[in-house]
Amino acid sequence: MAPPLNATPAGITALLPKLSDADADIRYMSLNDLDNILKTGSSGFLNNEYHTCAKTVEHLLKTLDDTNGEVQNQAIKCIGSLTPRAPPELLAPMIEKLSTLKTTNSVDTSIPATALCVFITAFARPVVGIQPSRSTQEAYAALSKVLIPRLVGYVVMSHGSRNHPGPPPGMLEVHADSSVDNNAIDVLIELVRCFGPMLQDAEKKALQKSTMAIFDHERTSTIAKKKAVSAISLLALYMSDALLSSFVSNILESFRNPHLTAAQHRLLITMVGSLARTVPQRFGRYLKTLAPFILNPLSEEAFRSALEDTANTGAADSEAEEVQEAALLALEGFLLSCTNDMRPYTEEAIAAALRFVAYDPNVSADEDDEEMGGTRDSVDEDEDDADADEEDEDFEEEGVVSDDEDASWKVRRCAAKALYAIISTRSNGDLLDNGVLYERIAPVLVSRFQEREENVRLEVLGTLTSLVRKTSDNAITAFSFAGETEFELTSAIEARSRKRRRLGSDATLFESTVNSISQAGFKSPDFSPPPSSGPKADLARLSSSIIRGVSKLLKQSTLATKQSGVVLLREIVIVQHGGLSEHFGKLAEPLVDAIKSSSSHPASHSVGAAALASSGKLRIEALQLLNVVCDNHSSSLIAPYLADLVSAVAAAVNDKYFKVSSEAIVAVESLLKALTPPRSAGTEQINQQYVGKLYDVVLDRAVATDADVEVRQRAIHALGVLLARGAERSKGGALSESQRTKTTSVLLDRLRNETTRVSAIKAIDMFLSSCNHANLIEKKWTRDVAMELGAQLRKANRGLRGVSLATLRDLAGNSAALSCLDDKTVEAVTGMLLPLVSSTDLTLLGTSLVILAKLVRQSPKTVVGPKLNETLCQIVIAPLGGAVLDALLVLLKAIGEQKVGQPLMQGLLQNVGVNGDAAVVGKAIGTLVVSGGSTVGVKLNDFVTELQSAPDDKRKCLALSVLGEAGYRLGSSSPLEPGLFTKYFGSKSQSLPRAAATALGRAGAGDIKTYLPVILTTTSKAGSSQYLSLHAIKEILQFTGQARSDISPYTQQMWEKLLTASQAEDNKKYLQDTSPSVRGMAIQAMRFTLSDSDENFDEVLRPVLVPMLITMLNDGDLENRRLALGVLNSATHNKSEMILPSLTELVPLVMKESMIKPELIREVQMGPFKHKVDDGLEVRKSAYETLYTLMEGAYTRISPIDLFGRVTAGLGDEHEIKVLSNLMLTKLVYIDPEETGRHLDSIADRYRTILAFKPKENAIKQEIEKLNEANRGVLKVTLLLHDVLPANASAANNLQSEKWKGYWDWVGKDFRSQLSNVEQEMRSQAA
Repeated sequence: MAPPLNATPAGITALLPKLSDADADIRYMSLNDLDNILKTGSSGFLNNEYHTCAKTVEHLLKTLDDTNGEVQNQAIKCIGSLTPRAPPELLAPMIEKLSTLKTTNSVDTSIPATALCVFITAFARPVVGIQPSRSTQEAYAALSKVLIPRLVGYVVMSHGSRNHPGPPPGMLEVHADSSVDNNAIDVLIELVRCFGPMLQDAEKKALQKSTMAIFDHERTSTIAKKKAVSAISLLALYMSDALLSSFVSNILESFRNPHLTAAQHRLLITMVGSLARTVPQRFGRYLKTLAPFILNPLSEEAFRSALEDTANTGAADSEAEEVQEAALLALEGFLLSCTNDMRPYTEEAIAAALRFVAYDPNVSADEDDEEMGGTRDSVDEDEDDADADEEDEDFEEEGVVSDDEDASWKVRRCAAKALYAIISTRSNGDLLDNGVLYERIAPVLVSRFQEREENVRLEVLGTLTSLVRKTSDNAITAFSFAGETEFELTSAIEARSRKRRRLGSDATLFESTVNSISQAGFKSPDFSPPPSSGPKADLARLSSSIIRGVSKLLKQSTLATKQSGVVLLREIVIVQHGGLSEHFGKLAEPLVDAIKSSSSHPASHSVGAAALASSGKLRIEALQLLNVVCDNHSSSLIAPYLADLVSAVAAAVNDKYFKVSSEAIVAVESLLKALTPPRSAGTEQINQQYVGKLYDVVLDRAVATDADVEVRQRAIHALGVLLARGAERSKGGALSESQRTKTTSVLLDRLRNETTRVSAIKAIDMFLSSCNHANLIEKKWTRDVAMELGAQLRKANRGLRGVSLATLRDLAGNSAALSCLDDKTVEAVTGMLLPLVSSTDLTLLGTSLVILAKLVRQSPKTVVGPKLNETLCQIVIAPLGGAVLDALLVLLKAIGEQKVGQPLMQGLLQNVGVNGDAAVVGKAIGTLVVSGGSTVGVKLNDFVTELQSAPDDKRKCLALSVLGEAGYRLGSSSPLEPGLFTKYFGSKSQSLPRAAATALGRAGAGDIKTYLPVILTTTSKAGSSQYLSLHAIKEILQFTGQARSDISPYTQQMWEKLLTASQAEDNKKYLQDTSPSVRGMAIQAMRFTLSDSDENFDEVLRPVLVPMLITMLNDGDLENRRLALGVLNSATHNKSEMILPSLTELVPLVMKESMIKPELIREVQMGPFKHKVDDGLEVRKSAYETLYTLMEGAYTRISPIDLFGRVTAGLGDEHEIKVLSNLMLTKLVYIDPEETGRHLDSIADRYRTILAFKPKENAIKQEIEKLNEANRGVLKVTLLLHDVLPANASAANNLQSEKWKGYWDWVGKDFRSQLSNVEQEMRSQAA
């Protein structure tokens, strides 16, 4: 082993002579040692070693001209390591020597330029708005002094030196006898990329002038011109507004040049397209003058001229086609990057793209029309299909000019991309709703299915697929943010709580949520006719043509085309929830062939996307199509083709490629649902052979040790589906008794395996949720499952605990399964549940309480004991509420009903009492008193006596809470009178009157007729009695349950009392005047009615909801507009079908409220300090919350440009708005990754500003915590964007993401530790 090298100047000096050794290996190893010394040495160990560094540079320059390429590469690495450690005064000479280096021994002439690029990138990049480091400033000074003059050929800035010899000819200068050096342009690009923020206007102008000169020279190569365009675009990022305006003016003058050649025209168009992608916000203002020059080569006149020239000369004008291609690419850039600025040119853009997507000078017009006829509606279509294969075989021979150099396909491909851009940016609530996309664009796309060039055909199919996806009411596809192992309990509760009304016990939120999931697919989908108007109606009218066209492509085409066609069909089925009923006969055979396809099928010979297609991907897409066909159509549709479909899918399940096998198992699930009752009622015997075949292959995959983990997990899930479909064959079930026994045994075995445990639990859950026959559930198996599930509750993985708990809940809720548990098992499971009965995790707590309630009813004496009683006494002390509290009351009710509640009652009275929250403890005791009756040791009158005789307010409050709960549960049989509660309204205690009002309302909810008239009478009294009575009314409305009919006679009186109370003098100082308060109350009342699901109410509400919302959102009162936004939010959750058609009217009002309004910002004097108060902040918060809801449920109806504009603006708003904007980005990156990628640069600017903010030295703790939270949120979203959008975050979209790449590099360097911590946190959460 070689001795360690000393990172000292002496160590460097000792290595220099070896760099001239005759042996290339010694030179290489010496350079490697030198590089290690430079990297391991401290940053300043060479600061005072000018001569040592100068010698090192001289030796490195010699090795750059080495005959050995590996030695040269190692020398370049050493330059990168030496540069940041070299003395500042050595930088300029080093640049000069590198820029003038001539290699004589090396064949590679790019070595000096590469060394210069490494030199430039060795320094920390400057960031806009942040003071650059000293080393960066010194590096820029050297570059400005030496490299920039060396590039342009003259001194741009003097830097205080006089009589300095001029630089040699510029590296970017174009000589008469040679073209510009491509490597010099690389150096320029690296210079601008790294030091662009520090360049002075004079330097930018000089570099721009030298770069533009490259275009004018005839000898400039195409590669050099492309690089020059990139350099200009990078320079534009850092140009001032004045410099950019001057540059655009020069471009305009060039466009107006009457002697402009086709090549120059193409370059100018390419340049402006690149500028639009690079600086869209600043460039958009110039489109008014530039767009006509781009659209002119795409005009009808230019199109006809091109066709005429081709007809006259027999060949297309290649230069004209290159101009058209560049114009279409620029048009695409304009549409994607400057959408709003391009709106005036919508008609011209659509016409141009449609014109050239069919541009094919090598096919005569008659033959082109024949191609388009492939999608016509005709009664002879079936006869045409019979000859489809023969026509396809002859397609290449009919009227197509054989010309290997034909480049017209590039024009058509660019036109298809332009159409894709129009669909992507102008569909949501725009051209999609008014019918333009389906009436004008879609038919042309369908007519181009027979495009002869595959790259174009794939673009056409992809563009039409994008349009179909946009047609969906909700563009959000199924994806998971937390990973597959995270249980669905929380999300299910959240989804259901959106519509939650206090109509009973909220403990139902912890009841089974899997039953509805497992029932999916039990019933054949109900066919609903398409709407009479709108995008879905347009799609329905065009579907037949699309399906016929795709069916022809599937019969004979390349793998890539087949794959794109299958994806298009899948999206049509998803959006229409069917749609193939009339055409599946034409698709069945190609679909089976696609599922069976292998690498022996003809592959594409094209480049690009076509080359990426594989038979595996095609099979996956075909299986996904079969999946959605089965889920969205009647079982009878696939019945005639079952033999071929089942055979193909069974073979795919055993495929070696795990992704194909995994997707095939998902298709098996869909087939099983379609082949088993009740969807297959009447055909069970016929389908039995197919079910048996699918069962065998799935079972084999579930137990195979050589199968991929994902395959085994999905196979286990499929077994669960099969069990859930009915395990009793005598009643039409799918499995025989032996098969059922074997399947349950396999599931139990898989439950004990760590890699398949979660999947097995979910499969068992489906079975237990669906099967309630005692003869189908084995006792020993049920007990073993219960014990295994209980054992998982001790694991650290919260997701595993959650899914195990959910399955235990469904086991306990299944009467047949619950009866299989003996006392020993119940006791063991209870002991495993008790550690979860803690207020630290309310979700797990609520579910655990529900399970215990069911176990109590099964084995009360086994479950209820000292440990459970002690645990319940502990959690009662916590301030529980909502669904968790109701779950606790369900358990207490069960304990009381089973007559085992006396020890618990003693514990609540003696050990808890007034030490806990009176509201929670009182409800617990009241529930136990009513349900347990005489068995709990206390009576209701005891608490009446306690209320009347207790010496302190705490005991009285507890007694009131107990009596209120008891009155609610006893209902009309309650002996308690309203006066028992109302007499405490006048108490001078701070807590007693409110406790009395709450108890009065709770008791009144059980006996409306007795209590509500008394409460309404009390509201007429002045002072505190009125407010307390209103509070009691609120309690009644919340806990009324099914007694809504009892309230009906009092509705008018309640409204009168509420209106009168709202006009009280005490309220005027808050509401300013009476009119806004009445409007505000009406708005709030409207919100609470929206959760009502009564159909009659919906019919009344439908015609008036949207006009009322528009009126509310235009209210002149700020607070009322905030309330109105809440109403719209609620309406989106509960009445989305009424809201969606009118979002074009509602969304602009929400956008308006999300903007900062300076007139609402006021300055408040607080002692010696002045503080700004934004009265519009709460309204903006509500607006962003509403936008978030609309984004989740109706993204396709919102303009993405406007939405992203508000999201990026929100990143610069107050802290609360930033949090909401970050949350929206975490969803948008999945909903619309393309549009998110186009806004990465603006997001990077906002994030850079947030992270660069430094708090004041005297900032308080809360300010610092808020800043740290904001930074952590930014870093989380940054990581997510970088991971989900690798193409946009890297070189795939180089120019547009330049700012993002710079931002990512900056974050990775300056926030490395914070970024690492956030990444670890995100991984732990996902796990």
